[in-house]
Amino acid sequence: MKHALIGFLVSSLGIAVWSLFLAVLPAPWSILAMIPVLWVYWKWFTRKYAAWPWGGAGPWDDGRRPIRAGGLRALQLGAALLFVLIVQASFVVTFCLIPFPAERFTADYKQLESMPLWTAWALIVMSSIVAAICEETGFRGYMQAPLQKRYGPRIAIIATSIFFTLIHLSHRWAAPILPQIFFASVLLGLLAWRSGSLIPGIIGHAILDIFDYSFWWTNITGKIDRKTIFETGVDGHFIVWALLLAAACRAFFRVINTPTFAKH
Repeated sequence: MKHALIGFLVSSLGIAVWSLFLAVLPAPWSILAMIPVLWVYWKWFTRKYAAWPWGGAGPWDDGRRPIRAGGLRALQLGAALLFVLIVQASFVVTFCLIPFPAERFTADYKQLESMPLWTAWALIVMSSIVAAICEETGFRGYMQAPLQKRYGPRIAIIATSIFFTLIHLSHRWAAPILPQIFFASVLLGLLAWRSGSLIPGIIGHAILDIFDYSFWWTNITGKIDRKTIFETGVDGHFIVWALLLAAACRAFFRVINTPTFAKH
């Protein structure tokens, strides 16, 4: 429970600062103000010998450093992009099976659609980066890493993913896609464990959120207007995305199990 609380607090800190800036500063000033804060956050929580807020060794101060702050290989970048494809494909397949709850998905971010397009995109990109850095550092770093050392990767990834999923219940769009949120967290946990780095997960998480903000949570890049296969029958659209999901999952697990995946 201690690690869950610390991970949640580390994750929430940066996001809370960003939320405060959004509330008191208009764009682009909120974005400009967040850049140095995010840099300080990253330097503090992912430095080589990160300390707990009240003193003592942090999750990387053990010689082995099971989840490092830096380092990126081509295979890791490929796995991060496959992660994005898997989650997006899972959304498409899901909403071919059940009706897309448009009102629920777009309820939290309607204000973005009333802004100038450049402002909306700037906020989407910064929000995605903030969420990726803060959530990966908190959940995969300060929560998963110590659990991983104590109980092994399987329990650590599952436990972290349960907390990650529960935290997202604060969003109205989360309830219809809880299995996908949990699965996405598992994939991010595997990325962190197999690569020994937070960087691949941060990249994948940020790109995923950019897609989510601009397509699923708003209508900035288009509006979803498709019926389920129970109304239209199994069509080419569903078959292609289902095959894409299966192929991306297979490729992801092959890539992260490549012997050189974690070597720098």
